[in-house]
Parts: sequence; structure tokens; C-alpha cells
Amino acid sequence: MGMAATAPLFWVALLLLGTTAVRASHIVYPELQSLEAEQVDETSRPMYYKGLYHLFYQYNPKGAVWGNIVWAHSVSTDLIDWTALDPAVYPSKPFDVNGCWSGSATVLPSGVPALMYTGIDPNKHQVQNVAYPKNLSDPFLREWVKPGYNPVIAPDGGVNASAFRDPTTAWYGPDGHWRLLVGSKVDHKGLAVLYRSRDFKRWVRAHHPFHSGLTGMWECPDFFPVAVAGAGRRHHRRGVDTAELRDKAVAEEVKYVLKVSLDLTRYEYYTVGTYDHATDRYNPDAGFQDNDYGLRYDYGDFYASKSFYDPVKRRRILWGWANESDTVPDDRKKGWAGIQAIPRKLWLSPGGRQLIQWPVEEIKVLRGKHVSVTDKVVKGGEYLEVTGFKSVQSDVEAAFEIKDLSKAEEFNPAWLTDPQALCKKRGSAVNGEVGPFGLWVLADADLTERTAVFFRVFRTNTSKHVVLMCNDPTRSSFESQIYRPTFAGFVNVDIAKTKKIALRTLIDHSVVESFGGGGRTCILTRVYPKKAIGDAAHLFVFNHGEAEIKVTNLDAWELKTPKMNVPQQ
Repeated sequence: MGMAATAPLFWVALLLLGTTAVRASHIVYPELQSLEAEQVDETSRPMYYKGLYHLFYQYNPKGAVWGNIVWAHSVSTDLIDWTALDPAVYPSKPFDVNGCWSGSATVLPSGVPALMYTGIDPNKHQVQNVAYPKNLSDPFLREWVKPGYNPVIAPDGGVNASAFRDPTTAWYGPDGHWRLLVGSKVDHKGLAVLYRSRDFKRWVRAHHPFHSGLTGMWECPDFFPVAVAGAGRRHHRRGVDTAELRDKAVAEEVKYVLKVSLDLTRYEYYTVGTYDHATDRYNPDAGFQDNDYGLRYDYGDFYASKSFYDPVKRRRILWGWANESDTVPDDRKKGWAGIQAIPRKLWLSPGGRQLIQWPVEEIKVLRGKHVSVTDKVVKGGEYLEVTGFKSVQSDVEAAFEIKDLSKAEEFNPAWLTDPQALCKKRGSAVNGEVGPFGLWVLADADLTERTAVFFRVFRTNTSKHVVLMCNDPTRSSFESQIYRPTFAGFVNVDIAKTKKIALRTLIDHSVVESFGGGGRTCILTRVYPKKAIGDAAHLFVFNHGEAEIKVTNLDAWELKTPKMNVPQQ
């Protein structure tokens, strides 16, 4: 059952919520903490150092729920095969005696890595601490030292001591000060609180919040620059290192991204905007909703994400946590809950209206047996099985063509604020005009179990078109206790111009991770089929709309299993 039983592609950082519904990330469940777990995680802090990618993640060595938190540590040379090391940071001092919570890694100009993390002190206050490697000549960074001057940031001056956590990666300003953000809240207002330091030791809070929003507690903030596309800027897909911002020419060609994770709703949103170092003010660009309805990295089971700059390939990489939707009894049996999603490259779209995400290119080394479908018409009410390979662990890239958009259903503008509700109302089994069409994945032979990844096209009263992308797992299992909501987001494509839309889906036993419109809309879903497992899992193309669609091309590959957190010898 779930990923442990079916040899998943990625369980590098197994996470910490084993629930039938979404729960807050810092609730302790004493009755479950005695379970021995192999990997349990909530968030990740990646870093590159001396030829190795380092993934630090929240880990409960005693259970499949949140509690007993330490920083587990894994390393890789290629983001594919991972080696597990001993925990890097664990409660050992008064300033973290009750837990070592989330934080970030910063590589200082001297080349020394620093870990900033939230510790829980004897008064249950959330304080920010720093740790440094004990031996810089060790590329594995096995041991870390916590200076006696910790905590370096305490919740003083009216800061909510029970909602003060998850420091970001620090950046160095033109005035010679380091800066970082800490998530917090005041009443119902989420805050990103800014701190400055000259020596990475003594930190002073800014007089005003860096940014805020009426969305409840802001967890796991992330703030970073992205390159802007334009004349003479051929490399806008490259990541931007904060160190490059000391060059004024570079600084003038970037935008900034602020991402926050919403503790109340368990999803996260981001804005793109401008940042003034002199005033330490961040302002989202016009068109970015700075609230619960803002753009998300992912519209599914994806939370507490963290990005980092990869100096090897000059890209920004995003990691996210895919929480568990399985039943509590099954989580007890497994002894773990949740997974780390496949790392994604992230960049700003040419028009600057959103971020684009795509699985890192290294994933392709896992591709094995290949099958393809070309120029296959699928009429309304028909479906087509893709055979000749094992789809239970696979990578599927498809492009769909719709020649006739004239009968697209009329779009209600009220739907814009809640695509998930629209998907629930018009799911994959509800016939339409243009769509639903897409893939049935992890399906059994008679289709009693199936998870749908699909599109549906609507027409506005100005004759423009709106494309809805959905993941519908409501028939993914006949196990009624499993939490399986529909997930959805709109795709920013001009389908009237192209008459085509692309979909890439990574299938991994209990994970369906989909990228629509070339990575403009992403949805990750956790599913737990009972019948569609192993060789009994099938893949279909389906069309429940009146307008026929053509599969112009579909390429699918079996995926090999990498080394997943093999202990170091």
C-alpha cells in the first residue's frame, strides 16, 4: 500500500503528516509518536557544496506524524541517486531543546555554509538559531556546531513567540548588511518579518514588515530573484544567484518572487514584483493577487516548498512536500507519511505574468522502455489504451489538438476564484462540449479505479477561451476512507491561437505529478489504488466532450528506480 510497498521513484525525504485530512503542520500526536519510521519529513532545505547536493529535511525518527523533529540529511551528485547521512541538527541545547524546526541554508562569501533554523526553547518560544559545519574539509558536512551565542533572533518587540518560524536563505545587500525573512502573524495577518545583520551573528528587526497579507500565518517564506526576458536577454531561464545582484546591470534585469505557505489552508501562493534595498520594501506587480486566490506553484498536494540556486547548471530548483492523503491505519502500517516531490526547475515566463516549472532534466536518465502514439483521433465518449510498457512508474508527455472550439461552454467569471470547486462540479465523468479530455492513469483493466488528469475549455462572453486543468482522484480507489479531493487550476494559454495544449505527467505508484501547458499549471495528487498496482496499472487517453480531439503525439517511458536514501557505507 502506498509508496513504501511499491518501490517508488522518489522517497528521498519522506514527510510527516499521515492523515485522512489536511492538518496543521505543528500539531503533536503523542499516541502515534512511538511508531518507528524510516523517513519522516515536512520541508526541505537544499544546498550545493563541494560537488554534492545537500538535502536537509524535517524528520521524526520515532513516528509517522509530526514530533521529535530533527534535521535529517541526504546527499546526491545528480539529484537522482541519494545517500542518507546521520541527522545534521537535533535538539541538544536549551535554545532548541523542544525541537529543531524548519529553516534554510546560506553559503557565505567565504564558502562556509550556515544553517538558520527555528528552535523551540524551554518556554516553547520559537527562536532562530545558526549552525556551522564542524569540518569544512568534509564535503559530506556530517557534523554541525551550534555557537553558544544562539539564539541569534528572539521574538522580542511584540513578535508572536508561538508563530515565529522558518527563516529564509539570507541575501547580502549593497549596504553591507545581510537580510533574511521569518514567517509570523498578528491576529489574522500573515507577516514576513525582515532582519538585518552585518556579521551573521547579531540580527536587528526592521521597523516595518517586509510584506503582509490577510491570510493567516505565513509559514516557510521564500524570497529570490528571477531573470526577466527581453531584448538581448537570451538566458531568462537561468537562475539568478543573490551574489550577482551586487552588479547593478544584473540587478536592473531581475524581478523578485515572494512565496508564502498558508498555515490555515495548507496551500501556498506567490507574487512577482520589485524590491527596493534602500527601503526594504517589496511590492507585487499589478495583476498578481496578493491573497488566498493568488498564483500557486502547485494546485494539489504540495506545501512548504523551498527553492535554491544551483551553481552547477545556473538554475533555480524548487522542492516541495507532497503530504499524505492515505488513511491513518495505513500510515501506522507503513510507519511513514508523505514524500518529497521531484525537483523542478523554475523561471519567469517571457511576459512576466507567472512562473514556469518543469522537472529537472536529470529525470530523463531514468527513462527506459518507450512507446508512442501519433495522430490518433479520439471522438467524444471514446477512450484509447496506451499499451506496450509498464505505466505504474512512468513519464508521459502528450499533446492534444482541438480543431473546433466553437461549442465551448460559456464561462462564468465567478469561477475564476475557485477552480477547484469548478473541477468538483464538472469532474472527469461529467460530459461537456470541449472536454473533459486527457489521461486516465493508475487505472485497472475495467476502469473501476482510475485517476483523471484532464482539460476542459470554456468560452467567455468576449469570445476568449479559458482552459481548466484538473486532477480528479475521486475514483482512484474504492477505499472510501481515503482523502481524495479534486484539484484544479487555470492554464494561461491562448488555445484559440494554437488549438493545442500539452501535458506531462509523472506517475509513481501513489503520486501523479502533472505539468500543463509547458509547466504553466502544475498539480500533484496522492492516490492509493488497491487494484491498479504494479503490472495491473493501465494508462488511457479519454475524451468525454462532444468535440473530438487528436493526440498529435504521446511519448511514454517506463522509469527506472534510483538509489533512494541508501545509507552511507
